Amino acid sequence: MEDEDLIQREDMVVTVSHSGYIKRVPLSLYRAQRRGGKGRSGMSTKEEDFVTRLFVANTHTPVLFFSSRGIVYKEKVWRLPIGNPQSRGKALINMLPLEQGERITTIMPLPEDETSWGELDVMFATTRGTVRRNKLSEFVQVNRNGKIAMKLEEEGDEILGVETCTDNDDVLLTASSGQCIRFRVGDVRVFQSRNSVGVRGISMAETDRIISMSVIEHVDASPAERSAYLKRAALERRLAAEVTGEEEEIALTNEEIGEETELSDSRYEELKAHEQFVLTVTEYGYGKRSSSYDFRLTGRGGKGIRATDVSKVAEIGQLVATFPVGNDDQIMLVSDGGTVIRVPVNGIRFASRATKGVTIFNTAEGEKVVSVERISEPQADEDVEESVIEAGAGDAVPDSAE
Repeated sequence: MEDEDLIQREDMVVTVSHSGYIKRVPLSLYRAQRRGGKGRSGMSTKEEDFVTRLFVANTHTPVLFFSSRGIVYKEKVWRLPIGNPQSRGKALINMLPLEQGERITTIMPLPEDETSWGELDVMFATTRGTVRRNKLSEFVQVNRNGKIAMKLEEEGDEILGVETCTDNDDVLLTASSGQCIRFRVGDVRVFQSRNSVGVRGISMAETDRIISMSVIEHVDASPAERSAYLKRAALERRLAAEVTGEEEEIALTNEEIGEETELSDSRYEELKAHEQFVLTVTEYGYGKRSSSYDFRLTGRGGKGIRATDVSKVAEIGQLVATFPVGNDDQIMLVSDGGTVIRVPVNGIRFASRATKGVTIFNTAEGEKVVSVERISEPQADEDVEESVIEAGAGDAVPDSAE
């Protein structure tokens, strides 16, 4: 008999803060509330800190921690520090054997049944534009001191992100210069070794670096169909708002569309059901929401396409964040001066990927945005008995709830 056999199976709410504090709280401590309630505090944080990640998992659920140095650590939820909704938790650097300058970039809760991991793939991306795909089953056995998850060939290169994926997904890589590339997951073969470098995801200048990797759903649609959809969707949004506001760019940028096409109502609804929105934010606080259909599919390893107006870098600054968002999400922006602002996503304008966007954060003179985190605010129906969890400092709320 081992210690784990004595641990009762219980659902836990795991929260992680922007500064790297983590804790678990029994889900039973969060009582169900009616829709539209104000929630309750989920973590006590310092003024400049806020909750960026939240998930619900069983005490026996394994969690992988991927570090910037290319090392993966593994812990069961029951080993995480337990606390109450008001406690701050414990710093990850005091929990895991991290080296000086090493930080956790991705926290990934996994299915409790490790035999099912062979059906899942994970995609790695580094700040120098390298990508690699492995079977998740390669990370079943992880020592307490961690194991190599990916070999980093270049000095200064770091793991930027790790996400689960399937052959029905696409990968979106975005560079700080404003270029991005979208390619099929299948363009990256499954590597058999963890101690390998991977392959090139995007070609970029020596001074450039990748700021985000996102896995988005693949949808088969021709350029003409995507253009017709974007025009119709933009018209619907203007009619719904009854105010045109700024003229929205709806045509695809620098793309051969060929003959115009008409979308049937059924095809339009099909495309609408699979549409995702990608938020881009620059270091001077400019941002926008763009349709996933505005990001065309290209081959892996190319220079990609524009994700923002690269001709106005002096005005808007370089990109600092790009990721998919939902209409009910909110984002937290942090400047290098320590200023934090919380902004609802539904107030950010829709625009073409090649435009500069609008001002989201009016940064002070000499300040730049250094971090953007997505936070979601779940709400429950009045007649559904499920916990509504709101976590954060002040009004900060969690990243996601499962």
